[in-house]
Amino acid sequence: MRAVWRLVRLLPHVLHGLWIVRRHFGHMTAAQRHERIQWWSARTLRILGIELKVSGQALPHGHLLVANHVSWLDIAGVHAVLPQARFVSKADVKHWPVVGALVVGAGTLFIERTSKRDALRVVHQTAEALQAGDCVAVFPEGTTGAGPELLPFHANLLQAAVATGAPVLPVVLRWHEPGERFSTSARFIGDMTLGQSLWAIASARGLGLDVQILPSVSTTGQDRRALGETLRSAISARL
Repeated sequence: MRAVWRLVRLLPHVLHGLWIVRRHFGHMTAAQRHERIQWWSARTLRILGIELKVSGQALPHGHLLVANHVSWLDIAGVHAVLPQARFVSKADVKHWPVVGALVVGAGTLFIERTSKRDALRVVHQTAEALQAGDCVAVFPEGTTGAGPELLPFHANLLQAAVATGAPVLPVVLRWHEPGERFSTSARFIGDMTLGQSLWAIASARGLGLDVQILPSVSTTGQDRRALGETLRSAISARL
């Protein structure tokens, strides 16, 4: 019953978000869009019974945000804290029902991960966004993991920060629930479908997300691969 009630409440909230994106985002300032993104994301977490805790200080603008990746809800977790973040996401998310329209509205940059040519395009697009003062967010693992152990970091998109001299902001996402330091309910791995993951999250008791913003890392004189290892070590140590 808990899961059903949460999902019943979530549906109109999602549709409301879609209506805002399609009817109002085109007429809003960037600050107004960020305010609505933060409100919508934080309320999404509350409806699903997820407790959000935040530590650390964000940067104002013009930086690359790098985080570990556990759940499709990671984006809502980051946006509840840092609504200005423009995520780089795999292209197929754009075609997910309803969710695709929401992430497009939030300014997401899409990448075909199997195409080296497309990766180069997104590096240039990310560099332009950083130079324009945007915050661009990436999951350098490239896919979701179980939580405790980080997957290898792909350093290609870090080149955008190196080339523009933009700082990198490491962010740690730790999902947890009673009796589990690293939540199994939040995981979105293997052959799990979006529907199965949503049901597991809605059914969970005491699910929480800790968002830890670590000190920024300078990219001056950095090699992207060495930078990737530095960031992976910093996030892993906090996990």
